[in-house]
Amino acid sequence: MPDEVGGAPSEPLPHLECRGIRKTFGGTVALDGVSVAIRAGSVHALVGENGAGKSTLGKIFAGAHGPDSGELLVRGVPIAFHSPREALARGIALVAQELALVPRMTVAENVFLGVEPRRAGLVDRRALRRRFEDLATGAGFDLPADMPVSRLPIARRQQVEILRALARDADLLVFDEPTAALAGPDAARLHEIVRSLAAAGRTVVLVSHFLREVLDLADTVTILRDGRLVRTGPAAEDSEASLVSGMLGRSMDRAYPERRPPAADTPILLDVRGLTAPGVRDVSLQVRAGEIVALAGLIGAGRSEFVRAVYGAAPRSVGSVSLAGTTDWSSPRGALRAGVAFIPESRKDDGLLLRRPVRENVSLAGLAGLAGLAGLVRLGFVRRRAERDRVRAALDRTTVRASTEQPAATLSGGNQQKLLFARAMLGAPRLVIADEPTRGVDIGAKRAIYELLAELAAAGAGILLVSSELEEVIGIAHRVLVMRGGAVVAELRGEAITEEAIIRAAFAVGGRAA
Repeated sequence: MPDEVGGAPSEPLPHLECRGIRKTFGGTVALDGVSVAIRAGSVHALVGENGAGKSTLGKIFAGAHGPDSGELLVRGVPIAFHSPREALARGIALVAQELALVPRMTVAENVFLGVEPRRAGLVDRRALRRRFEDLATGAGFDLPADMPVSRLPIARRQQVEILRALARDADLLVFDEPTAALAGPDAARLHEIVRSLAAAGRTVVLVSHFLREVLDLADTVTILRDGRLVRTGPAAEDSEASLVSGMLGRSMDRAYPERRPPAADTPILLDVRGLTAPGVRDVSLQVRAGEIVALAGLIGAGRSEFVRAVYGAAPRSVGSVSLAGTTDWSSPRGALRAGVAFIPESRKDDGLLLRRPVRENVSLAGLAGLAGLAGLVRLGFVRRRAERDRVRAALDRTTVRASTEQPAATLSGGNQQKLLFARAMLGAPRLVIADEPTRGVDIGAKRAIYELLAELAAAGAGILLVSSELEEVIGIAHRVLVMRGGAVVAELRGEAITEEAIIRAAFAVGGRAA
């Protein structure tokens, strides 16, 4: 349609637009004058390192944060959201990276929380069940409607969060790291959902660390760095290398540090024999000093269950665990005393006290003199100066640029993850168990974590790694054990560690795995 001045076709109004957005948290500038226009019916990706401001911008779009200054417009109309509920009333929903579900409620109740079908003022359970089944079937998710969310693994909880956004019938959805907790088939299914949403005319804002995912799904990409806009442009004109260069301000020649496997006669550090536990069947393995051993397999294969049983966080019914041939334990406290550090799968649920200061989160395992950290407590009182000095040194070693007194919740996801490594390195551990240590972090933070793992191994620690990213397993591990159905079905080392070999073992392709 011609405009009134020159007769040229007028540009359609953006579905969502921000102009000069600035946001600070304490003394930290999260966004500094960012302007972005989101075209209706498109998939618009926000990429950048952890701390670049992309999740903050997505949350401002969805009303979870309010900007300090700047303007937000929905279809050309200036708007100020004071809550996610106000954003939802304008058709904008957020699927957050940190899940916000009610653990004791069922899957169906969580999906329709606040928008339940009612009859005579009461929740219509039959209609709720029917609507849930229709929604889950349409999305391709096989979720038990009546199961409490607390009994679901993280990947399934992520699916519940996605269904909850779809249940609101929003026409703009902000996905903040939606596939971070999903394995290959589930991630592929989510990709289909994103494509179908855009094909149906809905708008998707995708915050993702997976650059291949961004290039496969997005129409437009916005790159942020240190809270500032780097550029916005068509995804078709970008590559993984160009995105990395824009995110970091430099190229990254090597994604993984050089692998230096230990000598064959290096002493055995961790020796697990015949371990049986919930979800685990008769697993034996050994880890040598300086060796990185990865556990690969599908979600539900028993990898996380196994490492939790090794650490003492889950009961063992049969089997033994020893460190350096002498030490056994049956609880996390015993594991800490033996020199075992654990990086849990979920930093939110099992790793950090997000409302407490960085200092307390890092020194947490050492306050009782655990893992070689005697000296932080004297006569029942914490020696604050010693604690701050030790924590500051650990933060510097893990490249976390943060005040020791700011709440852990104010840090980016990558820096929160590195807090767990700072805590581990504070105690000079002999064994580090890391369960999905790079989940939900960007490529720059991933490289930093790989270097931390390599540094720990070079210092003589053993590393037992759980990872669902095959490229990561192949790039960093000295040896790979593939699990399926709670048991180890294949062991790969050297040139035999390939993506094909891992997948064939995980899916039992070609019969019994070697």
